[in-house]
Amino acid sequence: MSEPDILERAATEFERAMQRNIKGLGYFSSPAPVLGTSPKDTLISRGTLRLYHYRPLSDEVYRVPILLVMATTNRGYIFDMLPGQSLVEFLLKAGFDVFMIDWEAPGLDESHLGLDDYVLDFLPSCVSRVLEETGEPDITLVGYCFGGVLSLLWAALHPGLPLKNLVTFTTPVNFKGMEMFQAWSDKRFFDVDRLIATHGNCPAEMLYSAFDLLRPGARIAGNIRLWDNMWNDEFVKSYRMFDRWSTDMLPLAGRYFKETTEQLMWDNALFEGWMEIAGRPVDLASITAPFMHVVAEHDHIVPYEASRHLVPMIGSKDKQEVVLKGGHVSLIAGGNAIKRLWPQLDLWLRERSV
Repeated sequence: MSEPDILERAATEFERAMQRNIKGLGYFSSPAPVLGTSPKDTLISRGTLRLYHYRPLSDEVYRVPILLVMATTNRGYIFDMLPGQSLVEFLLKAGFDVFMIDWEAPGLDESHLGLDDYVLDFLPSCVSRVLEETGEPDITLVGYCFGGVLSLLWAALHPGLPLKNLVTFTTPVNFKGMEMFQAWSDKRFFDVDRLIATHGNCPAEMLYSAFDLLRPGARIAGNIRLWDNMWNDEFVKSYRMFDRWSTDMLPLAGRYFKETTEQLMWDNALFEGWMEIAGRPVDLASITAPFMHVVAEHDHIVPYEASRHLVPMIGSKDKQEVVLKGGHVSLIAGGNAIKRLWPQLDLWLRERSV
């Protein structure tokens, strides 16, 4: 490098070092970012269940409403981060009528809730409310992670109901493919009955630790990257946005956690084809609505082995798997999602929402 180039680079690094120190002090004293601010109305608020209806951002709206189904471990604002980085906002501007099932932390008095409550009560109640609100005869379900599992169970048990389309993101079906979770929940060592008897519900702290240990060095590496980029306002904003969501975990109702552990993690009953909800057999082949499953190429939470069998098990003629670059979270939110997933989802839904 020439001497002027060296001096310019040194000046740049000095300025960035100064900004790191100045902005670093502000980082620790400033409040967490406000997320999930797209205007909405609450249609159902019952215990752990919330159903939201987002206000339209387009004069013309597609006929078929969309119901987003969030995973039960996390808050739904991953769908609605910040203006310009919100899947909800994107869908609204594209002309879709958007609803979302979100969750609050279940109280100890809700530890009795099980899979049957989610699949045979919560989801049907929300679907009925959406159809009542819109006056339409059918609906599109879009489920993320375990929200996708709940959507699959509901759809398989209600084949005669008005499901127009079904979309799942990063959704497991072969739970033996989730090797790390398999190791931690090994029935030889993990006493799920004792856990629930002691705590009532599965603590959020335990779930957070389990997810964090999938990549034990990721948090340290993330903090290093944050410090290196403290001068970069856009990087810091994105980091805080995702860090807040990833640490904002929810406990799981006791019976629900016990049933998912025993039926899915231990017995792999959904993949093996003999899962039951309240005595009713679940057959994924009974799902005949158009179906799209989107998986992340670098998903460390739901590896490809856990999700790749899903599409062949669905009975739909119109079905497809889409593999996109990204991880479990970056698939649906952030810069990569804006360029990759969102346009594909928009195109697929547009053709099937009239």
